[in-house]
Amino acid sequence: MAKISIDSSVVVADEVVSCDLDGEAAILDLKDGIYYGLDPIGAKIWNFIQKPKLVKDIIKTIYDEYDIDQERCKDDIFELIEQLLDNGLVKINEQNK
Repeated sequence: MAKISIDSSVVVADEVVSCDLDGEAAILDLKDGIYYGLDPIGAKIWNFIQKPKLVKDIIKTIYDEYDIDQERCKDDIFELIEQLLDNGLVKINEQNK
């Protein structure tokens, strides 16, 4: 599996559906029938990555909106993306420079 970088592009995987549950996200992986849940900040990120987004843009969006330490924001977003990737819920592409 490729390592995620700040220049990685993240997008929701094709065989995944989700819905909003009072500000949180309920996600169903259609391949294995497993449900996942995200808290309100995770749900905001999930909605943001319905179309491909760069990791650095996700970090900037969350950092600008919430009162959080920038390094912690970056670490938490990388951790969430890695968990989503490990569960097959997102796809990662490296930007070619």
